[in-house]
Amino acid sequence: MKRLLLIALVALAACREEAQDVTPVALTEEAVGHYCQMNLMEHEGPKAQVHLDGVPGMPLFFSQVRDAIAYARLPEQDGVILAIYVNDMGAPGASWAEPGAENWIAADSAYYVTGSSAEGGMGAPELVPFADEAKAAAFAAERGGAVLRLADVPDSAVLAPVEVGESPATEAGDADYQARLKALSETVGE
Repeated sequence: MKRLLLIALVALAACREEAQDVTPVALTEEAVGHYCQMNLMEHEGPKAQVHLDGVPGMPLFFSQVRDAIAYARLPEQDGVILAIYVNDMGAPGASWAEPGAENWIAADSAYYVTGSSAEGGMGAPELVPFADEAKAAAFAAERGGAVLRLADVPDSAVLAPVEVGESPATEAGDADYQARLKALSETVGE
């Protein structure tokens, strides 16, 4: 009987899963954005990483903090999120051009500047995260916006469409693109 109980305990211990490590991963040259699949180091502004259950050590990286928060709030997102980390833009050495490779803070502990003039790496308005509320307030005083905690950031700040203005150069580029596309489609039909 003791032997059967021992076998049952060993089997039970083997079935018990260990907690997944959700330690922030350092940003490297190989990191690409989840949505854009572009190298994160090529984009300015703060970044984010989302750790999903069952994918240890391989977080989803985001080119903008805004995008990671949107990802977490989208009803289509079906993975179990274990942790979200964002760059602390008030950390020593952090700049808009180089937000840092290891200055990660938990997204739910950050102070966010929303509605500022700051644009993230993909050109959309950015949520600018800080570990220190006073540094967030100083950024807001300089660049506009309000300081909010994550729970207070409205969905409209992360899920709303972004207006992109047309410039004459963009319109000329669109006309050129359309002409090349038409020419290509004509050669394919031959």
